[in-house]
Amino acid sequence: MKNVLKFLLSIQLKRSKFVQQVNGFTLIELLIGLLLAFLVLTPLLAFMVNILSTDQKEQAKANSEQEIQTAVDYIANDLQQAVYIYDTNALTKTSNTVPASSGIKDQIPPSNIATGCNSSTCQPILVFWKRKFLTGAITLSISTTTNKKDDTFVYSLVAYYLIKDSSTTWSKAARIARFEISDGVLAASGTDSTVTTGNCTGYPNDKYIDNTSHCPDAGFQRFNLNLASAAGLTQKMNSWTATASTPYTQQASVLIDYVDQTSIGSTPPTCPTGTLSSGSYMGFYTCVDVANTTAQVFLRGNALARLQTSNFDYSSTNQTYFPTANVRVQGHGYLFSK
Repeated sequence: MKNVLKFLLSIQLKRSKFVQQVNGFTLIELLIGLLLAFLVLTPLLAFMVNILSTDQKEQAKANSEQEIQTAVDYIANDLQQAVYIYDTNALTKTSNTVPASSGIKDQIPPSNIATGCNSSTCQPILVFWKRKFLTGAITLSISTTTNKKDDTFVYSLVAYYLIKDSSTTWSKAARIARFEISDGVLAASGTDSTVTTGNCTGYPNDKYIDNTSHCPDAGFQRFNLNLASAAGLTQKMNSWTATASTPYTQQASVLIDYVDQTSIGSTPPTCPTGTLSSGSYMGFYTCVDVANTTAQVFLRGNALARLQTSNFDYSSTNQTYFPTANVRVQGHGYLFSK
């Protein structure tokens, strides 16, 4: 009986070894399989990472190109309504008195356009007066058109700034912001008996159609083309001052971020004859022809700043990450001064 049991156990052990050899893997076989998988998957993984990285870079370039073109189109549409454009002399001189070398730099922000702005971090690049169109601002009093509305125009002072600061809200590159203050809608002289003079705070000598939605913006003051102490249109416009009784309260609206922060340096771009350049950064500068109310605007984005937080300065080897756009615009209006 004992021999029979030994015989059956030996058969069972042999069968178990046979099953393991047929249905399993040895440790060496597993190691070889893992090595082969590693050799195959590693290049595929690197290929996929490269594709994703390339796609991210191309997307950053495309976004910058689209935003730069949209921004330059917006500025062009704004400039078409310009009646006077300040050149670089007016934007760099801080005196607002005659003679002609005077400017308006100390009469416009930057201290109010954004938190932490100062003369070095927020530079005015493009400043102009324009006619601003207002829809349905005037109520017609003719009997046949009771409660009908009419459109009108008012003057606005518009300033575009290039801002390069350490704000954590925006990119570490530069951005462009737009600031605007507008006049209110004046009441028609002698016909609006219900409107009293000085109904808008800070403007005691004017009467506006209402004191709610049609008062001038804080700080606004109309330019004076009858200024006797100034000779010529340039001096008169450069002598403009803000209203001291109502300081600026507006904040600038950021038009576009990720603008190239590369300094222009000591050799600014060449502007056409008769125009002057304005700006200290390659991301945003202009060439202005005051006599013809014309400005050429240059923008350059920085897609590299979308991909990394350092080492994103412009160079000849990475210029594909810095899309450019420019436009030349002549204002539709003009001012006449004797």
